[in-house]
Amino acid sequence: MKHITILVPESASINGVEGPRLGFTEVNTYLQSKGEKPLFKVVFAGLKKTVKVSDGRYTITTDVLIHSIKKTDLIIIPALYGDLGKAVVANKKLIPWIVEQHKKGAEVASLCVGAFLLAATGLLKGKQCSTHWRATNDFRRLFPDVNLVVDKILTDEDGIYSSGGAYSSTNLILYLIEKYAGREIAIYCSKFFQLDIDRGCQSPFIMFNGQKEHDDDSVREIQNFIENNFAERIKVDRLAEMAALSRRNLERRFKKATANTVVEYIQRVKIEAAKKSLEGSRKSINEVMFDVGYSDTKAFRTVFKKITGLSPIQYRNKYTNIVTA
Repeated sequence: MKHITILVPESASINGVEGPRLGFTEVNTYLQSKGEKPLFKVVFAGLKKTVKVSDGRYTITTDVLIHSIKKTDLIIIPALYGDLGKAVVANKKLIPWIVEQHKKGAEVASLCVGAFLLAATGLLKGKQCSTHWRATNDFRRLFPDVNLVVDKILTDEDGIYSSGGAYSSTNLILYLIEKYAGREIAIYCSKFFQLDIDRGCQSPFIMFNGQKEHDDDSVREIQNFIENNFAERIKVDRLAEMAALSRRNLERRFKKATANTVVEYIQRVKIEAAKKSLEGSRKSINEVMFDVGYSDTKAFRTVFKKITGLSPIQYRNKYTNIVTA
């Protein structure tokens, strides 16, 4: 029987704690309905017997205190709530125990912005990690040695797992259920909870908000220019001249400040504007394309799909807020 420890940190999200418990215990219920033995022992564990979560709206009673657990197979770190930097500090006493258990062979999975607590352990250094797209700027600032891949729903590297934002965490739970219990049971759980299985990308949900919490004023001016003039055909050499920098120096400073190349930033700003137009206007795809500064249909569709994971027409069909008679 695999021992699953769901941590209950201070400032945890109630969904991040209860969601994985429901998933793993449903596997046990399914197996027992077939006359088989349960596969998982699932416990809530924390530093205290009772922990207030979701901004104090709920209180969770833990099953055990972490230091009474000598060995576990999987640690789930739920999403945190509120100020993430403060939440990590409030839960710093969990970190040595997580590291110790990992050294003993435990796998560790973070859900959504639980990635901040996982990254604080140092176990993610040099590894891939996903989290909620809204937290990417803060995550990169606090943990520059982690390879953040926010477009992915989940990551799996050397027994360290992470998931994308909010309810996409359920895809990581399904992934772990399949790993431990097999494909058949994972499919059953996806049907029971009515979740799409094998969804690997959270790109369609990302709303681009350029990283401006840096100290490079020249780069910030270039960002503002791009955002105010996205309909133009913007060339990097022109931006370098505006900033009185060589192109190479601009590229280096821009990447350091924003985690994007200049071209990537231009593309993301244009595509974000295109997304909003597709959501809220009746303009044709070509009209939207011209409005955001593209003249090549193939190039526009290629960049759009690279960034969102969907074609422009697929995006419109999925997210339009225009009501037709």
